Amino acid sequence: MKIDVEKLRQRAREHLELGAVTPGYRADRAQMVRLLNEALATELVCALRYKRHYFMAPGIHAEPVAEEFSQHAHDKLGHADRIARRIVELGDAPDFSPQGLGERSRAEYVEGASLASMVREDLVGERVAIDSYRQMVAFAGADDPTTRRLLEGILAVAEQHAEALARLLEGLGEPCEEQIDRALDEALEETFPASDPPATIVPAPRCSS
Repeated sequence: MKIDVEKLRQRAREHLELGAVTPGYRADRAQMVRLLNEALATELVCALRYKRHYFMAPGIHAEPVAEEFSQHAHDKLGHADRIARRIVELGDAPDFSPQGLGERSRAEYVEGASLASMVREDLVGERVAIDSYRQMVAFAGADDPTTRRLLEGILAVAEQHAEALARLLEGLGEPCEEQIDRALDEALEETFPASDPPATIVPAPRCSS
């Protein structure tokens, strides 16, 4: 392989206002920014839901579960920062507007009445995030390796969250319900255009009753 240094230097001087987005960037930038802003909204909504659950967790088992909620909220805000920074690197603006935040988010904000229902709703939210990030990773592919690596890191944390929540739900003696899978399917339905290939849905761990 021989790199044409002169051509690289010439191209690097073009469209300097685009910063890191060089002529070699092959992904659909507008589509990528849209997906990242949806991911940003998802992380913010999940952080807000975790925060409410942290402060409102009821019952004698609440303290250790609430601490898990707090840590997950912290992680989500960190993800939001990283996603926002990447949007800026792509030459656009992160959408932090509270107006339409729920509509942009792929996950829902559900308060939950009991400790088990809070854990269950957070598990649904993480599973929505997992499958949507998997689709985004595939979309970025080799065309945007920087965004792909960012998403892969966030995906790994979401999988850890989901596993921890599934164990908590089992420990609370609350059986996993089929509505988790239905809620996941409904939440993902509008995430990507209908023309995109459907993602493989990984079943939730079955919990003992």
